[in-house]
Amino acid sequence: MIEKLTCYTKEKVKAGDPMLPDTVVGPMIDTDNADRIIQWIDDARLHGAKVLCGGDRSGNLITPTLITNVHRDMKVYKEEVFGPVATVEIYDDFPEAIDLANDTKYGLQASIFTRDIKRIWKAFSQIETGGLIVNDYPTFRIDPMPYGGVKESGCGREGLRYAMEEMTELKLLVLNNN
Repeated sequence: MIEKLTCYTKEKVKAGDPMLPDTVVGPMIDTDNADRIIQWIDDARLHGAKVLCGGDRSGNLITPTLITNVHRDMKVYKEEVFGPVATVEIYDDFPEAIDLANDTKYGLQASIFTRDIKRIWKAFSQIETGGLIVNDYPTFRIDPMPYGGVKESGCGREGLRYAMEEMTELKLLVLNNN
């Protein structure tokens, strides 16, 4: 079934200059991170993973990459890639999918694609993540929302109110005038 997935072409998911309005994927922050991500993709491929699309590089720009047949010891599975790489896993039932999502020491953000409200609430209550995005990718954010993670992805929350709380030291004074 995964082999039947159709990957978006380079024309549909534009990678390039992040200042252009139609760009979806911009370049990596530096050459070291671009090198790291390509190394992780190549290592996964070398150990049996199948790159369904992407995995190409031009300078610090890596095309969006979709990988399947990954194993739990591969860095693309167990580490935070922080690049345009996603893995696709097969599961037999929804509880197994939740277990797979939680099988990591990280928990920044997660996505679920479904119209089943019961699955949405189950995922929200059981997936160990800082935020759950429904029917969209997990980079959506606006200033008022408490963006952040849990487990080893967690160190406070971003967003105006939450950032102010992080930078504020609360202090209490109780004064009894008797």
